[in-house]
Amino acid sequence: MHKKILTVVGARPQFIKAAAVSRAMKGHSSLREVILHTGQHYDDNMSEVFFREMDIPEPQYNLGVQASLQGEMTGAMIAGIEKVILDEKPDMLLVYGDTNSTIAGALAASKLFIKIIHVEAGLRSHNMKMSEEINRILTDRISSLLCCPTENAFNNLKLEGFSNFNCTFLNTGDVMQDAALYYSSMLEGRKTIVTEKKLNDFILCTLHRAENTNDPKRLSDIVDALNKIHETNHVVLPLHPRTKKTVEALGLKLNVDVVPPQGYFDMLALLKNCRMVLTDSGGLQKESYFFRKPCVTLRDETEWAELIEIGCNKLVGADNKKIISTVNEMLNQNFNFDTELFGGGIASKNIIAAIEKFL
Repeated sequence: MHKKILTVVGARPQFIKAAAVSRAMKGHSSLREVILHTGQHYDDNMSEVFFREMDIPEPQYNLGVQASLQGEMTGAMIAGIEKVILDEKPDMLLVYGDTNSTIAGALAASKLFIKIIHVEAGLRSHNMKMSEEINRILTDRISSLLCCPTENAFNNLKLEGFSNFNCTFLNTGDVMQDAALYYSSMLEGRKTIVTEKKLNDFILCTLHRAENTNDPKRLSDIVDALNKIHETNHVVLPLHPRTKKTVEALGLKLNVDVVPPQGYFDMLALLKNCRMVLTDSGGLQKESYFFRKPCVTLRDETEWAELIEIGCNKLVGADNKKIISTVNEMLNQNFNFDTELFGGGIASKNIIAAIEKFL
């Protein structure tokens, strides 16, 4: 008799991570997966082509939740997920990361006494002003099986006393590495932004976090730094629509190579071919390490402390001078990317083994 897993996802990165675990789950007749998409992020890139090209199973449920207020959005998700749980009667509910979809899935399941699997458990930025930090801490606390992507994340849970709670937590490795390795092997001979624009010797930059885009001073200082860097080093910036709107509203001028938001394959191609990454994204910090690229992080703290510890990632916040000097300094350094921090691409297998053992 198979056990049913209800997987809740709400944004494109979560689909990509979930696809890695779904592929690993396919070979196990003891498990059956039902996928629910909350609709949290409407994404033009998430068409039928996206699911087909990326070998991602389409969700059986799409709640289509679109709301501007966090409480309204999370509440609608909880209500929708609860109905699906009552219909499907899953044995466990699986969530990824730290979005509103994550906490909504976890809360809905916990109220109905369904055990929760949290993939990417134990991450901490120690910044309670980030909604992601609140989501991940609360989700961890009510989860039964916590799959940590790194040793640091595992140690965070130990320090927080999770050994005393009624749960299992272990270091499974990071499913993002599984996904990056799987999809990067499909890039050969594929037309991407890199081939179309004949890009080489460039810095890849992304800028979208609210802590930067909602603060005019921070955003202005970062834009100034990017413009200065671009004078001597080609900066390619796939620009998030929200960031574009704010930049224009503040009357700022971005004198870098601004391109539209890119699909996953194009982002992988940019990562594989750039010299360095300059970002405020959590995921891109790790992916830069997977592809052996140094990273300068436009934030005051990061969940990926291990990258800071080994020196291939530097935190610069929004400090104009620090951004410029750190980029110049790191462009002229060699880094060692040989330490296996994220599990080596077998996290999905480890997660499925942990689920089978738990059930």
